[in-house]
Amino acid sequence: MFKKESKLKRFDFILLLTTILLCVYGFIMINSATMSKPFGSEPFLKTQVTAFVLGMVALFILVIIDYDIYGNFYIPIYVLTNLLLLYTLINPVKATEWGDVRSWIAVGPVVFQPSELAKFGVIISVAKFIDINKENINEPAVLIKILLFAFLPVGLILLQPDLGTALVFIFFIGVMIYIGGIDRKYVVTVLILFLIFIIGGISIFFYIMNDYTHNENSPFEDLVTDYRFQRIITFFYPESDPDDTGYQVIQSKTAIGSGMVHGRGLYKGVQNQLGYLPTKETDFIFAVIGEELGLKGGILLLCLYAVLLYRLIRIAKNAANMFGSLIVTGITAMLLFHIYENIGMTMGLMPVTGIPLPFISYGGTFMLVNMISIGICLSVGMKKGKIDLNDF
Repeated sequence: MFKKESKLKRFDFILLLTTILLCVYGFIMINSATMSKPFGSEPFLKTQVTAFVLGMVALFILVIIDYDIYGNFYIPIYVLTNLLLLYTLINPVKATEWGDVRSWIAVGPVVFQPSELAKFGVIISVAKFIDINKENINEPAVLIKILLFAFLPVGLILLQPDLGTALVFIFFIGVMIYIGGIDRKYVVTVLILFLIFIIGGISIFFYIMNDYTHNENSPFEDLVTDYRFQRIITFFYPESDPDDTGYQVIQSKTAIGSGMVHGRGLYKGVQNQLGYLPTKETDFIFAVIGEELGLKGGILLLCLYAVLLYRLIRIAKNAANMFGSLIVTGITAMLLFHIYENIGMTMGLMPVTGIPLPFISYGGTFMLVNMISIGICLSVGMKKGKIDLNDF
């Protein structure tokens, strides 16, 4: 059906262009968010642009590599991924701003988060493992084997403990298993159990809060004062602690609300420029967009994300094999969760978990990871599939 010289036609230029536009959008917003920093925005932009350039180089290298090669080494990739995660528990880097989360490794002057790199390792290894067992995936013994294989790294991340990152893994692994052909009865069962867990969890939360509020000698006092429980309280009642745990959400919602439809104007945000908005170049950068560019700026960003996700879904749907389809499915689900959680938490719709916004939030490692993700997806799209990506 295709001629050899037509391979370039399967390169998704729309996906690449959308990615570049998102990165440029991010540069602009990081510049605005860091102007009031002691050293200005230059060091932040330098790091972000450098990561983008390195990411573009990596992207084009990955495009010319046959992704099936990764599947041949899925066991070594899986083992290395788990060893990196295990090492964070043995020899972690700690800093007061990261609390008790043991999720960083120092190699000389370089400090990085293995769980970011582990995303690739888990997606590739789980995709291959599902591909190998796809014919028997609904047999209980096989399904349990897949679940144990997939969730061992998640368990190591929970031990750090890093719940936010673990939730990202749980989401994209679940989507990959679903796309891999799992029977709907398992999906329905999981959804019912999840609903019961949510309802039960909310009921227990309000019971604990009621007892703590009305009982001077409440047995839940130590639990309520724990910082993780405080995050839950902040999610439901951010105004209960406006000077501490609820401060971020309150300031973020104020910033987004004050932007209204047209925004206050780029570099003119009050919450942003006067320093009221915390972690504004990373976790809460969407609040900067909402304040300075308003609803229009937010919709523009969501439109770019919609195009990005649509192109990724097309690649997954038209991949040459199940392995490639599952890789792109995992990456798409990973990006989707980041987008939904980050934007949701800035508006008080989701708990604050410290998950950054893809291509927009400041962070050299995170930018590099995002660019590599797109490179892998473009590589899958380049391999001859069912239809030409640019044939609408």
